[in-house]
Amino acid sequence: MSHNLKKFLLKSVIVLALIHLAYFIYGYFKFAGIGKINIYTEFYRFKFYDDVSISHFFVTGIFLLTLLILLIRNYSRQQYSILNLIKIGAVLLPVVFLSLTFFISYSFGLNAKLRQELPEKNFNADKRLLNVLNPFLYPGSAYNSETLFNVTNILYPKPYPVIEVMDTVFYDLADKESFSLQSAYYSIDTLKMLTSGYEKLKSATNAADELFGFDEKELQKRIITKTVRKDSTEIIFKGAEVNPQYDDSICVFLENKTLISPVNDESVAKQQRQNAIERYKLLYKLNKDSLLQSFKKLDTLLKKYNIESSVNPVALNQDVFRFRDKDQDQLDQMRNNFDRNALTEKINTLNRLFYQPGYFHSSIREIFFIVLFSTWLFGFVIFVISTYIRKPKQSMPEPII
Repeated sequence: MSHNLKKFLLKSVIVLALIHLAYFIYGYFKFAGIGKINIYTEFYRFKFYDDVSISHFFVTGIFLLTLLILLIRNYSRQQYSILNLIKIGAVLLPVVFLSLTFFISYSFGLNAKLRQELPEKNFNADKRLLNVLNPFLYPGSAYNSETLFNVTNILYPKPYPVIEVMDTVFYDLADKESFSLQSAYYSIDTLKMLTSGYEKLKSATNAADELFGFDEKELQKRIITKTVRKDSTEIIFKGAEVNPQYDDSICVFLENKTLISPVNDESVAKQQRQNAIERYKLLYKLNKDSLLQSFKKLDTLLKKYNIESSVNPVALNQDVFRFRDKDQDQLDQMRNNFDRNALTEKINTLNRLFYQPGYFHSSIREIFFIVLFSTWLFGFVIFVISTYIRKPKQSMPEPII
């Protein structure tokens, strides 16, 4: 390639970069705000009737047409080897690609504005608040769900969490149909020790009795899992029997470990336990104003995300402590009404926009590459043909007289 052709292609790339910057800025200022985001929100997908698609079509068409005309007019009279033509074609392909991808810069602009309006740190703080307060936000009927609200979901304080063991009790040994199922709960304890020490423990009944309060055979029955890693053994076993239903420091709000949305790149189990600790402190350790402040933050969060709500932080705070200390049969009267489905959809959509943004939507991917290679091939073939048609004729030698 000649020096002038290289300069021309470089100038073309600079022009494209400026157009991409313009679309980025347009996307930045076009972002409608997190309140307008819904489950159908994508960063951008062609609609063929909006301002981005229409302007994209004309800007791309005018640029590529101008590029082809200037190439033919100013650079097609030169003689190019096959290798040089291949190099020119290789450079033109990314130029065409850049001219067809202004919508991606527009999407980057939307994303940049989203992250400025809702930084990831703030988004994670919102999710942590929602996860801590989640057990207070269910509709009344949900508190009857043994799947959601169950003592095996309690993660804090000690001796929780617990495991449930069902046992069949026969009232009459002669009548096998006269029985009932009874539940017992045991703390889930963990012991880590050298494998050699564990082998000695298995053969030393007195040592097991001193450590756990039961003999070696009983220990073997109580083991839930046993994991051997190199020279160490980790044993998870059923420890002391507990009675959470008679525990005055346990209420229904602690019997739930569900997360509305886990914080990205953090262990779910670790988040569940940390949320349980925070929830326990709000209910039993800190003064009532601490939970009230959390509900006020919740009210602000729902307004920020444009979620329809009638939550009154003061009233909800009163309800929570009323049901913590008194009869829990009237939980359906908790004043915690808001559009739960809308909140879940909003958080899920924001998770997708943050962590799976999809700048290049799958619905246009195949069409895009067809258009890309077709446009590039058409323009390159026209240029190659023009170089053969317009190449300078060799001067004929004068006849000798």
